Amino acid sequence: MSRVRVHNFSVSLDGFGTGEGQSLEAPFGHAGQRLHEWFFATQTFQQMHGQGSGDTGVDNAIAGTWGDGIGAEIMGRNKFGPQRGPWENHEWNGWWGPDPVFHTPVFVLTHHPRPSVEMEGGTVFHFIDATPQEALRQAREAAGGLDVRIGGGPSTVREFLAADLVDHLHVTIVPIVLGRGIRLWDGLEDLEQRFDKVESVTTPSGVTHLTFARP
Repeated sequence: MSRVRVHNFSVSLDGFGTGEGQSLEAPFGHAGQRLHEWFFATQTFQQMHGQGSGDTGVDNAIAGTWGDGIGAEIMGRNKFGPQRGPWENHEWNGWWGPDPVFHTPVFVLTHHPRPSVEMEGGTVFHFIDATPQEALRQAREAAGGLDVRIGGGPSTVREFLAADLVDHLHVTIVPIVLGRGIRLWDGLEDLEQRFDKVESVTTPSGVTHLTFARP
């Protein structure tokens, strides 16, 4: 069976995966870009957005595994965009422009389903109201035997961890304190006992990459 993976998910020292007050102008709320500066500097990120430069060090080597063998992604609505409640603007198709970085089917979890949207490059957004188990069933069917990535945000990753559906979890601890926002770890006591292997790598950028994996 295909594996379920989380990659490049940044959290602060106090466990927040995003800041408070998300908006069109501030996708990560009051956290700004501080949680993701390490990632933005990598060649992986630059190439995802059509650039040829970027750091090629350890951060890049770890970040670059995010797309290998992925056939579908599941994300929460808050990752897709800043709207809440019933959709007021169906012209909004995510933060990523006409050719999103995914190039696979993407299942957006929402209590307000809407018609699927086909983008350039093979990305198709499907908007579903489903439990983690049902969303994973649909994503696996669409992935055609490849792995499924849980893209975020923190509430979505936490739900899949709570349901014990994640096989590979890569979290990057960023040395900042946010104080408010949405936390990742709440309710996940003894999480480490579900995984056979835990690795930790601290890089020159000052972040620490934690990888939890099971066969």
